[in-house]
Amino acid sequence: MQPTEHQGIYKKNDKLFTQNPEVCKGTRVYNEQLITEDNTEYRSWNPFRSKLAAALLKGLSIDIAIDAQILYLGAATGTTVSHISDIITNGVIYAVETSPVAAISLLKVSEKRPNIIPILSDANHPERYQSIVPQVDLIYQDISQRNQADIFTRNITAYLKPKGIGLIMVKARSIDVALKPKQAYELVCTHLQQQKLKIKKTFELAPFEKDHAAIFITQ
Repeated sequence: MQPTEHQGIYKKNDKLFTQNPEVCKGTRVYNEQLITEDNTEYRSWNPFRSKLAAALLKGLSIDIAIDAQILYLGAATGTTVSHISDIITNGVIYAVETSPVAAISLLKVSEKRPNIIPILSDANHPERYQSIVPQVDLIYQDISQRNQADIFTRNITAYLKPKGIGLIMVKARSIDVALKPKQAYELVCTHLQQQKLKIKKTFELAPFEKDHAAIFITQ
């Protein structure tokens, strides 16, 4: 198992892994592969199930400190959230999910991972969780809605620390089915720039996710 340039992320045979916490040994979140080396258990990180893993394999370079405070919008059942939890061993993930069904699975993932705070709420209304979520270092969003760029910027305004970073996963067809994927990404980038955000880089996620891109922003 080889460490990568990213703290807490490892690679073996061109596959990504994170280290399973001691309290989670032997536990899978989404039937991922477990590998033990030198008494340490690692979980495979499937880029076909996690857009963050796909972005990392496509060249994303992002510094996530082990004590980072992260707001995750669109946490779903906790697949990607669980891997971030492995990385930020001294940090906290505020995981917002609007679906009660998905939130049940997310809650189960968080039972053994105290650095995950599951929040059943609508990211369209960031004021609804202001009593729970502090200012954060990173906002990560994976929400397939037409107004996803607006959701992202409103949460950034409410919660992102000065000099914080953001990562939004854009599904082109959710923006406008009449546009080509690159046009949809450009539309989102334009919206973000109008909100005075800087586009650091855009990564198309094929072949792992069709018609998806990760847009990395700074303030």
